[in-house]
Amino acid sequence: MGTLERINTEALRDLVATFRDAVGAHAGALNRLNVYPVPDGDTGTNMARTLEAVVAEMESAASDDLVATCDAISHGSLMGARGNSGVILSQIMRGISSTLKTHDHGADGPAFAAALQAASAGAYQAVLTPIEGTILTVVRESADAAQAAADSGASLLDVASAARAAGQISLDNTPELLPVLKDAGVVDAGGAGFLLLLDALLHVVDGVPVPEPEEDDGSGGAVAAAFDTPAAPERAGTRKVGGAGEVDVADQRYEVMYFMDLDDAQIDAFKRGWGAIGDSIVVVGGDGIWNCHVHTNDIGAAVEVALDLGGRPKEIRVSDLFEEVDDEHAKREAAMTGDDASTVAPLPRSAAAGAGLPPVTTAVVGVCTGDGMVELFAQLGVQGVVTGGQTMNPSTAELLDTVEAVNADHVVILPNNKNIIPVAEQVNDLTTKSVVVVPTVSMAEGLAALIVYDPEASGDANGADMTEAADSVTTGEVTQAVRDTKADIGDISEGDWIGIVKGDGIVSAEPDLLNAVVNLLDSIVGDDAELITVITGDGEDADVTEAITGWLSDHHAAVGVEVHVGGQPLYPYLFGVE
Repeated sequence: MGTLERINTEALRDLVATFRDAVGAHAGALNRLNVYPVPDGDTGTNMARTLEAVVAEMESAASDDLVATCDAISHGSLMGARGNSGVILSQIMRGISSTLKTHDHGADGPAFAAALQAASAGAYQAVLTPIEGTILTVVRESADAAQAAADSGASLLDVASAARAAGQISLDNTPELLPVLKDAGVVDAGGAGFLLLLDALLHVVDGVPVPEPEEDDGSGGAVAAAFDTPAAPERAGTRKVGGAGEVDVADQRYEVMYFMDLDDAQIDAFKRGWGAIGDSIVVVGGDGIWNCHVHTNDIGAAVEVALDLGGRPKEIRVSDLFEEVDDEHAKREAAMTGDDASTVAPLPRSAAAGAGLPPVTTAVVGVCTGDGMVELFAQLGVQGVVTGGQTMNPSTAELLDTVEAVNADHVVILPNNKNIIPVAEQVNDLTTKSVVVVPTVSMAEGLAALIVYDPEASGDANGADMTEAADSVTTGEVTQAVRDTKADIGDISEGDWIGIVKGDGIVSAEPDLLNAVVNLLDSIVGDDAELITVITGDGEDADVTEAITGWLSDHHAAVGVEVHVGGQPLYPYLFGVE
């Protein structure tokens, strides 16, 4: 095949599919190299899922119809965007497709340069406070180089080559624009992912091979090797610009996304409302339908801003930016698309309301992850368990289905993760049953709440007692850093065990797991503690667990200790102190 002079309908479809495949192949490397050093980055996953939605819709359009193809790319981008990186990517795809659809005979070099300019403008317009050193910068500087080449009369291939070369330089420079990237020794993940679009363009136009992913050897894998950078990247949305232009990666913990029906005239007021409670704000859409993304510490306020303006949020998704788990993302997606078994844990329940379950006045529906936790919740009287938690957030429909299946007219929901609380709070309006949400933010809090659960008491009474019990718990967790970085407590090295306390962030970082746990417990076990719950997960060490209980016995002899096998991924130890 010779070099293409124009991007026609067939070439455009090939470009989008090739880009989808490239991002999917490199997603793991993008995920591993995030600014915050826990093993749970999701830039690659979000970009890949966004492009899967784009391709799925594109394939529903006639393959020889340019306008239909471009409209499908645009709509699929809007409706399928996931995460901060996915929403910005959706604007890039919408800018390109909206420009190319006007070129019936195919887009030459100048036309594609104009498409990249439209992509950059759309991406900047979507972000309330654009931050340089992110994917925005890489797209803009690539587009500017493409435009300069087009202005000199360059061909499509030369325009694509100029954009790719400038994009590489821009990506390499992102750490100089964002101190948080430089401190972490990485470049921007979204920008690295965008370069794969230009790689796909060169492949379609001139047959240039798309960079192949490599096995992860700890050096950054495919993305770092393909782009010849020291490492690659981040979750752009975890950054916040302070008064002096500095970035605090840990300032906003929760990512809130939803679709919203809202009059276009109200959208600026909506953005201002979100600007008061969060950052990394991206809002895209039009004609009354919007895809909205924010990072915030106040999930409820993020939803209320829309309601106060007469908007209608739907399909609310909330993720904990510190606790995202790549493989659980995949499981959740498979379940949502019908490619996997139900995410509802195998308790004795059926789709028929209450079938096989003993009747009670008030039943409990709990959200948790790990086989051990599922079993423990069932032993404590929970009639319905929905698998979920750290970023594999169950949908309102999944919670509703389980509420309908339990054999009670009153139901208490234990979300056990702050991400899931606003979703759970929608269920009461969707069922004839009376639903009370006890706002537990961890499985340890859920266990504490279940200790006072009375199946024969009313939902309101249980809600009050269980909320009081959950409020008495302080929680902490231990996981492993995936690379070197800096935090308020000092330098953190790849492989260090880090202790994270709800509300306080990272409080310990040690090469030795036991030392990290002890430092964590020292910060959360006070003189008034009465009970310490230890939940072991994947990566737990029996000798370390024994040493933990021994240390507690030596230093807090009057405090009771309970150890439960939870089986949760990536976090070998979770703690609850009552």
